[in-house]
Amino acid sequence: MAARLTAAGLRKRAAQIRCVVFDIDGVLTDGKLYLGPDGQEWKTVSVRDGLGLKRLLQAGIEVAVISGRPSPALQNRLNSLGVKHVCLNTEDKRPAYERLLRTLGLSDAQCAVMGDDTPDLSMMQRAGLVLTVADAHPDVLRVAHWVSRHPGGNGAVREASDLLLAARRK
Repeated sequence: MAARLTAAGLRKRAAQIRCVVFDIDGVLTDGKLYLGPDGQEWKTVSVRDGLGLKRLLQAGIEVAVISGRPSPALQNRLNSLGVKHVCLNTEDKRPAYERLLRTLGLSDAQCAVMGDDTPDLSMMQRAGLVLTVADAHPDVLRVAHWVSRHPGGNGAVREASDLLLAARRK
């Protein structure tokens, strides 16, 4: 079980981060699925969160997405933002996380994970910095080093991005 970090401890860990892995549903979105009569799904995203992802990339921090569900619309959105590392429709997320780190030549200590629910825990247990959203599942809240003020899909990713970027400037 991770504990919340002191401000100094959080800054120290955040300054080491070279890659951030985000979940989609409940982190980049509010976790709701809007279903049409033909089975089509719609999701909403925050433009602020998108800007946060772009700012991370501009600062040289790799951005990755590992999600348990397929989402062509989010794949397109991530492509337009410049996110190169996207793994969708992956129920067991830990192998995808491990492949990503091998590909990038990074250690767990250099990686942050932002998830919101129990399928994300296998990645979170490995990451050097564990981030979550204000409305995360209680099991995730228990292991998080840092919790956003905003709920998923409503600026939480931007808040996490700002945290990481500020730690690099110090």
